Formats: sequence, C-alpha cells, structure tokens
Amino acid sequence: MNSLYSSRQVVLDIETTGMNKTGCLYINHKIIEIGILEIVNRKYTGKYLHYYLNPKRNIEKEAYKIHGISEDFLLDKPLFSDIYLKIINFIKKSEIIVHNSIFDISFLDYEFSKLNLNINKICKFSTITDTLCIARKLFPGKKNSLDALCNRYNIKNSKRNFHGALLDSWILFKLYLYMTSKQHEIVFQTSNIKKVIPSLNKEFNKNKPLKILFASISENEKHKKYINMIDKNNI
Repeated sequence: MNSLYSSRQVVLDIETTGMNKTGCLYINHKIIEIGILEIVNRKYTGKYLHYYLNPKRNIEKEAYKIHGISEDFLLDKPLFSDIYLKIINFIKKSEIIVHNSIFDISFLDYEFSKLNLNINKICKFSTITDTLCIARKLFPGKKNSLDALCNRYNIKNSKRNFHGALLDSWILFKLYLYMTSKQHEIVFQTSNIKKVIPSLNKEFNKNKPLKILFASISENEKHKKYINMIDKNNI
C-alpha cells in the first residue's frame, strides 16, 4: 500500500509504565495511554480514539518523568481488556502511521497476546508505516526524535511539557505531512479530460490567437506569500 495514496490512515502513539532493560521493550510492562487520529486523503477527519488505562502495576520513575502520568490518576481508568475491541476496530484495514513501530506496535501486540484470544499481530490486518524510518532516510546521521523533527520543520510544540499520546499523534501527523509532501505523480480524472480536449480543439480550429490572461496584483502577492512559506518550511 502506497502511504501517499491510501484513503484511510490512522496516526498512533502510546505511553507505557516503562521499558525493560533486558532487551525486550514490553514484557511485564503495560500501556497506560493510547491516542489515535483518523486521516482520510491526508486530512484529519475529526475522529479520534483516546484512552488512559489502568495498568494494575507501578509506573517506573523514568517513565513518569517522560509522560507525567501518575498511578493515582489511573486508578479509576479502564483496563486494556475493556477497550481492546475499540482499538482493533479503529485501526484495522488501515495504514498505521507511527514513530518507532518497534516500540508502539510491539507493545500493542503484546497487550493483545496477553488477552489469550488468538488475536493476529497488527501487521496481519493493517499496514504499518514507520516515520522514524522515513526520517532516517531524509536525515541520515541526525537525531530523529519527535522533538528534533519539530525543530527541523519549525513546528511549535510549546504545549508539550510532557509526552502525551494524543498530542504526540497530532504532532506526528503534521510531521508526516511534511516528510511525505513531495509529489510523485499527477492523477487526472478521465471524465474531465474528455470535456476539456474537444473545447480546446474547437478553439484552435478557429485560427484565432488565444487570449492571454495575466495574474492580478493580489494574485501575485498571494503567490509570493505562498513561495515564501514553502522556502521557510523547506517543503
């Protein structure tokens, strides 16, 4: 599936209780927040999924410093087993945009496996696009965290004192648009072409010079502003 032209995409991010230092990212740890945005034709539809989750275990100090989510705050929140179907229904048969899929997708697959319901791995029912891989190709040898990319693309994230799944999903969505903004193909609608070509032929057959229309002053000013915006954002 081509990431530029798939009709439905979802942008996903999670926060967790921590990360094992034994090499495995997820075993014995739990997801405590998940945020997912729906994108259709590269535009946010207004639909999203967002949950805080009770992990039934402690949150490591290092993880708390990153996301600021406390154990007390999560005491009355649902368990992953309460909302897993809503997650599956929201992401299935869609292209998932995620930054560092080894972390987020592995955690989700692990949570699904702990339910003992024989749920397939996410890659079996959705396509996964890792923006970290895209960033590493665009900026080899440089830092490619969300913060680093925000600085690179001049995206303001001043409200982001802590990492949060929904906010990070929104930031990732904007970064994804920047990183995939190059146009690879122009797709024409055949019905429109059939209407345009006969009228052009008729105009040429009159052997009359075609009227030349020049841009107005206001149109030129708008064009200059647009070009300056492109240069500023390195699009």
